[in-house]
Amino acid sequence: MSLMQHLLQALGRLPAPQQLFHFDDELVQSLQELAEREQRSEDEVAADLLTTALAQREAAEVRIEVWRGLSIREQQVVALTCLGYTNRQIAARLGISPETVKSHVRSSQRKLGVSTKAELRHALADWDFSKWE
Repeated sequence: MSLMQHLLQALGRLPAPQQLFHFDDELVQSLQELAEREQRSEDEVAADLLTTALAQREAAEVRIEVWRGLSIREQQVVALTCLGYTNRQIAARLGISPETVKSHVRSSQRKLGVSTKAELRHALADWDFSKWE
């Protein structure tokens, strides 16, 4: 059964011989309101939302796998960078040179597919690095 058929069934547009998931009334109402605001069908909006959510989930899983591939030192440097520490502060905290910090930052950025510290922070903005302080 296609994704669209699943969505149509969940929205009550097709009979559901066997329902795989259920949208509660509040979710259906939100979907209807969003579709109305965007002047699109509920099916289009639901499909777009699901596609976006799946892409975000996949990207998050990729980031986690890349994170696991970083060395412990790279993880420390990335965490402290995301917490807003400067290279000098990170170097002092870890007992390494600022140049070594820069090297770890560049390597981590390359592995995570970002070009700047701002992009690095943005890519991991929803991660909790508080344990690294």
